[in-house]
Amino acid sequence: MKPTQQLHELGQSLWLDNITRGLLRDGTIGYYIREYAVTGLTSNPSIFEQAIRDAPEYSAAIHTKVDEGKSGEELFFELALEDLTEAADLFRPVHAASGGIDGWVSLEVSPLLCDDPAATVHAARRLHARARRPNLFIKIPGNRAGVLAIEESIFAGVPVNVTLLFSREHYLAAADAYMRGIERRIAARLDPDVASVASIFVSRWDTAVKDRVSAGFQNRLGIAMAMRSYKAYRELLASARWQKLAAAGAKPQRLLWASTGSKDPAASDTLYIDALAAPDTINTMPAKTLLAFAAHGTVTAALPADGGLAEAVIAEFVREGIDDTALAAELQRQGADSFTRSWRELMMRLGAKADVFND
Repeated sequence: MKPTQQLHELGQSLWLDNITRGLLRDGTIGYYIREYAVTGLTSNPSIFEQAIRDAPEYSAAIHTKVDEGKSGEELFFELALEDLTEAADLFRPVHAASGGIDGWVSLEVSPLLCDDPAATVHAARRLHARARRPNLFIKIPGNRAGVLAIEESIFAGVPVNVTLLFSREHYLAAADAYMRGIERRIAARLDPDVASVASIFVSRWDTAVKDRVSAGFQNRLGIAMAMRSYKAYRELLASARWQKLAAAGAKPQRLLWASTGSKDPAASDTLYIDALAAPDTINTMPAKTLLAFAAHGTVTAALPADGGLAEAVIAEFVREGIDDTALAAELQRQGADSFTRSWRELMMRLGAKADVFND
């Protein structure tokens, strides 16, 4: 049995952290579904910027839409929705077979809205309505403004992938927003079955401290922070508050491991996949990491529900001078800034392509 199938049997979903029109049209994503038990995918502005920059498959579509008067964000979201609705249809059988738990794809609202919850909610509702697919998440960052938007979006019935979470505290804030949205739906006699995932970014911790700690500490902090969040996740699912919502028909907001491609050439290319095997979670990974794990990954024991040695490891980093609370906030800000830069580059890329067709 392939390691990817072993993870699937353990109860962890494998999602592809990539999408291009070429991968959809040449059958690659279908192949990943059949051969590697891939059951969903995610996207972000960086992924789309690279796809549109490098893939010739978009040229004809851009030409047509420019002729129709489309430009900027409107042009991008039309292209992205074409790709993601096609991907959603590929994963629709998984979505149906899992009762709506799996088989999701994700589309991000404009990162320029990250500090405007009302605009984020409006954009989330509009994008989800345009997609007309039950298995499309709208990605909303889990910063302070985003937490307000998450609650309102869930209350409005929009499935949400909460992104840019780095710590247990970030996760718990997102989970609380999700549950408040569900509680409000129940109070309003609306269906409480509105799906969500909470995406914990892992490898960026290790990149951030690489030059600040000694060699023996390399590539350990991200996994420890993920394990701490996993403990909080299991405790929340056992809580009286969640059990009441589950009894009313709500589904858990599943924990998702993001940024799980190894950034350190000296580390194993399957480091974060091997370490974060856990039931009722998702691991979303780039194709390179997926193929490496399928070839030589290992599935040993599942993560301990009690967090294992996470606190002891984090305490070691604190003694090395790492303030995990401050660093989590810094990483979240950096992540938002990175997505904003990618968004602006994406708009510039589309503008340049549109100018070619307008000449």
